[in-house]
Amino acid sequence: MIGHAAARMRSQHGLITFAQAVDSGLRPAQINALLKQGRWVRVRPGVYAEADLWASLDPWIGQPALRARATHMVVRIQHWLSHDSAIALHGLSLIARKHERVHLTRPDRRGRQVREGLTQHGAKVHETEMADLDGLPVLSLARTALDVVREHGFAVGLGACDQALRAGVTRDELEHAAAMMWGWPFSVSVREAVLLADAQAENPFESAARALVLELGIGIPETQFGLSDGNRSVYCDMRVGRHVFEADGKVKLTPVALGGYAPDPTRALWEEKKRQDLVTGFKLGMSRITYADLFSQRDVAKRRLTREYDDTVARFGTSIADLAPYILRRAA
Repeated sequence: MIGHAAARMRSQHGLITFAQAVDSGLRPAQINALLKQGRWVRVRPGVYAEADLWASLDPWIGQPALRARATHMVVRIQHWLSHDSAIALHGLSLIARKHERVHLTRPDRRGRQVREGLTQHGAKVHETEMADLDGLPVLSLARTALDVVREHGFAVGLGACDQALRAGVTRDELEHAAAMMWGWPFSVSVREAVLLADAQAENPFESAARALVLELGIGIPETQFGLSDGNRSVYCDMRVGRHVFEADGKVKLTPVALGGYAPDPTRALWEEKKRQDLVTGFKLGMSRITYADLFSQRDVAKRRLTREYDDTVARFGTSIADLAPYILRRAA
């Protein structure tokens, strides 16, 4: 009987509902035993997956996507998976958010309802915003990115818009989706995010760091600013005037065995030192932005970044005309 349930799970992306499990021949007591033994996990009330499958999925994209799929299996009213859930289903992620709550949008209601790990948003859905991802009703990536702006604010939403552009959404599509939201709450932030979205931002952390730099009021950063001394080339996350800003996560120097990106932390630190020496050797100032700067100490970080930028201006000015022979341009 467990074999029948397992076969059904394989045909449904590893998921099975309580009713389907019973229909496959399992008794409620057997289902509870599978959960207590750790062989199955409850993805959402009444929907289960094998524990090994769940553990193999990352908590930023894979698990949220499966949780959204599980919710779709038991929601009978017309809906589109949206917001954080749609971001995950489109294969993208949001900074510092694991999408533990499923979001769906219903055109038959207004307002929002939050319960049992599910947020239902009442809003219009235009035909151009409807998408089908492997049989799931999901809002388009353009609409989703702007919903994220409205749900989580400009800094997180800018990352969604940046990723949408990197994934192939055009700015015209973002602008069209924004026009459909005219007069909606937070539509001003939506229009600002569409205007400032940049496909060259490489990840949501970098996007959120750019939002912080924008708050300094010193200008719009140029992303992926490249330099070469003829021997070595580097790209800085962003530049304003003669000052560059780097979004630095601790994972860069954390060993792979501990969940980081550095096979050899000592070598990674040495390479980062040589990289900074190259950049500052062109008479450029540099600031580093960490996760704490974006969240727990934002105001302190803004004061520090402003001081560092002002110091660079005092020493080197703002023009980079002298750097023209050394500047690299990435292909669009």
